[in-house]
Amino acid sequence: MRGGLPGIAVALPAYNEAESLPRTVPPVVAALRQVTDDFEVVVVDDGSRDRTAEVVRELSRQYPEVRLVQHPVNLGYGAAVWTGITSGQKEFIFFTDADGQFDIGELKRFVPYAGEYDMIIGYRAPRGDPPRRLVFAFGWKMFVTLLFGYVARDIDCAFKLFRREVLDHVYVESRGAAFSAELLIKARDRGFRIKELPVTHLPRKAGRPTGDRPDVIVRAFKEMIGFWVKSRILRQDS
Repeated sequence: MRGGLPGIAVALPAYNEAESLPRTVPPVVAALRQVTDDFEVVVVDDGSRDRTAEVVRELSRQYPEVRLVQHPVNLGYGAAVWTGITSGQKEFIFFTDADGQFDIGELKRFVPYAGEYDMIIGYRAPRGDPPRRLVFAFGWKMFVTLLFGYVARDIDCAFKLFRREVLDHVYVESRGAAFSAELLIKARDRGFRIKELPVTHLPRKAGRPTGDRPDVIVRAFKEMIGFWVKSRILRQDS
């Protein structure tokens, strides 16, 4: 077991990331080889309109650990992450984005905490996004905190390592951008131990982000309000 970590399945949600994947997948494979001998990389093509699926197939010929899972239509960020993390079969699960905005080499800093904590989650320090997205992110964090109390420094940071056991107790219903918030809230409420660590965040070099699209934002707020209402009802019934 190289680096002290048993098997790990990595989920990479991808929507129209044909340009980014040839730059992001090789470093992911290289970083994983530094921390374990047993890993797989599950790239979830969330109904892309470009060559994302074809690019993943090409990469899998070079890297046998890489495999493709496809959604026939675009289902949303959360749906892609959920498909990825539930498709892997290893003891640990890690997910990040396919756009190359994270230094996957920093995963090795998370490994020493894997024995003590159930989830090790990153927070972007600093966050390499344009001002518009930073404003949206701040508003979203305040909204989630208002509903559920403190959740994390950077709720939506796509750099999360956790034990498969978490998924035995946490089912995430959100299929849009509210995914990470619901995952963390439910994990916290079920008593899982969570460690936060800073991670490097880089500007996007290719592809187009979807997180600040109005329809994505509206869906996230609707999902979070629905989750809050359901949690209140369950609390009253218990």
